[in-house]
Amino acid sequence: MSDDRAFERIATETRFAGRIVTVTDDTFRYADGKTADREIVRTTGAAAIVAVDEEHVWLVRQPREAIGDPDSLELPAGRLDKEGEGPLETAQRELAEEIGLQAERWTSLKAYNSSVGFTDEHVHVFLAEGLSEAPGKHDSGEDERIEIVRWPLADLAGAIDAVSDAKTVIGLLLLDARRRAA
Repeated sequence: MSDDRAFERIATETRFAGRIVTVTDDTFRYADGKTADREIVRTTGAAAIVAVDEEHVWLVRQPREAIGDPDSLELPAGRLDKEGEGPLETAQRELAEEIGLQAERWTSLKAYNSSVGFTDEHVHVFLAEGLSEAPGKHDSGEDERIEIVRWPLADLAGAIDAVSDAKTVIGLLLLDARRRAA
């Protein structure tokens, strides 16, 4: 990074603090002395799971009111919102809660920033293999309406075409690349 783009945060003010996001108004000073104000949406981050067996990738279909989609097709995922729980533990919990499965093998595929222009959201994508039924009761939450979808791996391209959610597109493309390389 060139020195003229280096910056430091010199002020921050919370504009909104909700259950899922906090919005701040931050001021930054650059090496040349100029300042810039930025509204930043802050989150705790998330973990997403590319759960595969020999024949399927496991997805969920659920309403996403923010975009007016009653049937968004997505990877199982959840927010990093439990105290002391890391991204892998969140992924393991969400796989059990949303689709009732556990995995023998977990591989970190990618961690990415979802939209660097306005949010600090960091998403961790994991591959889960060696699937089996998770013990105990599975509950995705009282306000979630989740339908489990077993999508054939033979039609992975169809799944990629059917989704619009960024974490799911990224996860499925990474799965596709791994399968092609194998």
